[in-house]
Amino acid sequence: MPVTRTEKKWILIFAAAVAVITTIPYCVASARSGSGYVFTGFLFGLEDGNSYIAKMLSGAVGAWLFRSPYTAYPQNGILAFFPYLLLGKLAAPPAEHEQLVALFQIFRVAALSLDIYATYFFIARFIRRPGLRKLGTFFAVLGGGLGWLLVLAGQSSWLGSLPLEFYSPETFGFLEIYSLPHLAAARGLLFLSLGLYVDLIAAWQGLPDRRRLRGSALIGLLLLLTGLFQPLTALIGWIVICAHLLAMILRGIHEKKRTPLNFLWERWALVPVFAISAPIIVYTGIASLTDPYMQAWTTQNIILSPHPLQYLVAFGALLPFAIAGGLAYLRQDFEMGALLAAWMVLFPFLAYFPYNLQRRLPEGIWVVLITAALALIEIRKSGWVRVSRYVLVLGLPSTVLFFMGSLSTIQQPATPVYRPREEIQAFTALANMGKSESVVLAAYDTGNALPAWAPVKVLIGHGPESIHLKKLQPEVDAFFVSKTPDCNRLLLIHQFGVKYVFWGPLERKLGDWDPYTSPFLKLVYQKGEYSFFAVTDKEGGS
Repeated sequence: MPVTRTEKKWILIFAAAVAVITTIPYCVASARSGSGYVFTGFLFGLEDGNSYIAKMLSGAVGAWLFRSPYTAYPQNGILAFFPYLLLGKLAAPPAEHEQLVALFQIFRVAALSLDIYATYFFIARFIRRPGLRKLGTFFAVLGGGLGWLLVLAGQSSWLGSLPLEFYSPETFGFLEIYSLPHLAAARGLLFLSLGLYVDLIAAWQGLPDRRRLRGSALIGLLLLLTGLFQPLTALIGWIVICAHLLAMILRGIHEKKRTPLNFLWERWALVPVFAISAPIIVYTGIASLTDPYMQAWTTQNIILSPHPLQYLVAFGALLPFAIAGGLAYLRQDFEMGALLAAWMVLFPFLAYFPYNLQRRLPEGIWVVLITAALALIEIRKSGWVRVSRYVLVLGLPSTVLFFMGSLSTIQQPATPVYRPREEIQAFTALANMGKSESVVLAAYDTGNALPAWAPVKVLIGHGPESIHLKKLQPEVDAFFVSKTPDCNRLLLIHQFGVKYVFWGPLERKLGDWDPYTSPFLKLVYQKGEYSFFAVTDKEGGS
């Protein structure tokens, strides 16, 4: 049953409501900026948030390929984070940071709207009743698991991690639409492509090859776009489609109707799905394996799944209904139901696949579980409706707790959500004075914020992007300790071509060294507690 005009109107209203509700905290936080503090633009995940603005700023000063400002090691540049680089080209001085934050929010609203529409579109491929489609979309976007019970019980770090809905955007949907627009856009494109795939498979027998190829090409194009936002999400689309085809092959073998080769030959028109989307997936894979910077980044970019019991807390209440619904749908329509069933079977293997980013791999599984549970309601009728709704409602407190927690961070301006205005003035002066991509030596926390205001490079400032962080951080910290010999400082300066040394409260916390006494530094800016110095030593490069 297609999505009606009335349903599209509901989607628009719901997306607008979610956009307003999630934007209000950012507006309030911005309004609270005063004479002492400036809002960074983010309520949580500040380290990554600053890095997104830094990527946009790189685009604003001319970059088309991604080169991280959080390392001074050489980089070739790769096609990554392209939406942020592209958005940055819409900003220009003055008030560049404010423009970038505003563009980020526009991107976020657009991405959440796409995500909501695509989620509804996907659910509608399996569920006929508009009321259930709306129910599913509401909880897919705003729902969560039972992690709030752990928080209320004082077990927020149970088994070594927070409940998934408080830190894992790929597990549920709310974190993506609240602060991670590239992931929300990628998820939306994934579900659009898979929704079209389901439509194509359902109508396959009655379509001429020309229309099959056209449909496959559109799916491939959507997955290609998905990869520009998040290559791993496009790969997940491949995995799900292949798992569905495998399920159909196994069924054919079981029923002895056709051989695997015969089945694949019948589906040859699906080749454009993979051929068109392959460039971004293959390119990213090759870059990860061959580019020196990407190799180092991949090594320390660890995003592992938590203890399996955390997933049980996240999905356990819904899981029995989803399994029962998936089985019921398989009996009703095997070809359609096989996609939901195959995705659910894949989940534990993806979540614990031996890979650095394993927690990213179950992207979208929450929507699949909800869709399968809704199928149980639709197929089995009234007896399951009330129970399933109660189960879904049980996930709302986690979202409410997280949302209220983010509001609490703006009650009183303080770091890291806000930065001292004097520090921002120093950043701005450095941006006006230094050449683009000049290397600045600063403490880790300073280094995280600085590239969001000035198009410079720092030695350390971001967990994954500051490669060789474990080796460099002690060296940077020691730079600000008076007992450190000047020869060690000069060695660090020479190794990375440092042009400026930043000195503020965060640097003073690291040690009692006084840069005013240094023979190889010249003061070029000082206001309040913030100063920065140019390297004057000839070998260091002034």
